[in-house]
Amino acid sequence: MNGDIYVDNGENGRVDMWTLNATKSVPVMYVNGSCSSLFIDIDNSLYCSLGKLDQVIKRSLNSVSNTTTIVAGNGSPGSASHMLDIPWGIFVDVKFNLYVADCGNNRIQRFQLGQLNGTTLAGNGAPGTIILSCPSRIVLDDDGYLFIVDMLNHRIIGSGPHGFRCVVGCSGEGSASNQLFFPTSFSFDSYGNMFVTDTRNTRIQKFFLSINFRGK
Repeated sequence: MNGDIYVDNGENGRVDMWTLNATKSVPVMYVNGSCSSLFIDIDNSLYCSLGKLDQVIKRSLNSVSNTTTIVAGNGSPGSASHMLDIPWGIFVDVKFNLYVADCGNNRIQRFQLGQLNGTTLAGNGAPGTIILSCPSRIVLDDDGYLFIVDMLNHRIIGSGPHGFRCVVGCSGEGSASNQLFFPTSFSFDSYGNMFVTDTRNTRIQKFFLSINFRGK
């Protein structure tokens, strides 16, 4: 990692890159709206989820061309396998599978490389998994387990050998140390500790690594 920071500047129709110690940014992607989420894969391709346009696009940062490619969604809201409805969080694994938190459809979709038809992994359309309400972020850990910000249910969901379960915020919305109120995003540090943007509580919460947390 080189310390570059990528920032959605959708109001000006672009994504900007800030390099370490830079005094001004450089545009690296031109978009037709704001990116709900950004992700860079191991091949240095930048992904943007266009929530209001119901699409996910990508651009290779190794190319001199500014051309973007649609990798998920057809631009209209819907629940068919080739459609999205307000996509938020995105994640791309080492095999270039794209995972989308499909907020409006209350589901998690996976799109294999080169495929525009997705597979539902959790939520609406995946019986026997878990009920989601506007998932907003998703992360895949090194063991292949999913972690999901289940925003309108005010909790974090994780998968493991025995399926999906709640890992944070399992007692309903609130402001106690074990509760969340409209969480929108999260990330993990190198030790597996989780940091959650707890929006309505106007705070960042840290949850320490615990036994079985990552599905082991």
